[in-house]
Amino acid sequence: MIKYFNSSSFLFNFLLIVVLYILLPDLSLAKDETDNTVAEEPEVKKIVWTGCGITKKAFMSEIAAAYKEKYGVTIDLKGGGATKGIRSAKSGESHLGGTCRIPMHNREEESMLLKLVLVAWDALVVIVNKDTPISDIKKQELIDILEGKIIYWNELSGWQGDKNSREEIQLFTRRSKISGVGYTLRKMLFDDTGKEFVSDKYFPSSGPLEKAIEKEKFTLGITGISSARKRNVKILSLDGITPDYETIKSGNYTLYRPLYLTYTSLYRLSEAEKKEVRRFLAFIKSDEAAQIIRENRVVPFKDGFRLMKYRKDIFGN
Repeated sequence: MIKYFNSSSFLFNFLLIVVLYILLPDLSLAKDETDNTVAEEPEVKKIVWTGCGITKKAFMSEIAAAYKEKYGVTIDLKGGGATKGIRSAKSGESHLGGTCRIPMHNREEESMLLKLVLVAWDALVVIVNKDTPISDIKKQELIDILEGKIIYWNELSGWQGDKNSREEIQLFTRRSKISGVGYTLRKMLFDDTGKEFVSDKYFPSSGPLEKAIEKEKFTLGITGISSARKRNVKILSLDGITPDYETIKSGNYTLYRPLYLTYTSLYRLSEAEKKEVRRFLAFIKSDEAAQIIRENRVVPFKDGFRLMKYRKDIFGN
């Protein structure tokens, strides 16, 4: 049997489909919109930075405040030292780290997979109790003190006290050889990161060391200039050169060192966190951040760019 095409029936069905398409909601679009809403990640309100107290005092506190004011995102600053700044970023415990030494690539927890951003330059300085009558020390004298070859204050060329005094130098040092201060000092003065110092007292971090020198006369220690400036201690010039913005920037003050921001691409961040970390990395490289660093009398990386070629010893193991 031959079936004939019913044109009126076809037309009715076609018009019905068109009307339904126009009037009914687009279920597939609604589903897609719902899926997108579910998959959308919450806005990031905080990222975590862990690192050395010297870097924190140098500029990170002010940078974090400026960033929060501009973007409404908190930078949660946690201390712990340079080593923790490297390892917490490497392990993913923190979004970012801060360190005043380079990673040791022969250690798994500080491998080359870690990324470093050179943010600024500060310097290691010799500090003494404010009542100690001395204002300058020679680099070789500092080396001799660390090795125990100079014991008495009156053996120093810059001593301004009683020439017949037999007051001994009380040397306070960091306990760890791989701290930011301990590692960098050994690298710069001895090119030996395992060098032993002859010390009267060891400290776990720079803060307690600085506080002890504030309280005790005839004490001497080495720390970062950024934190030393905020203590009631005397910062000595080195070979007649006072550590400040200009002498560090020019390299004339020779114990300058880099301050880094650390992060790792292995940290499995959410997309929202990655976006926020990238925005902070861009901010800390900006002119606005550089001005904040200058206002804290620290040298932004871009101001001291040429320093890199003069001190290759602090950029490698």
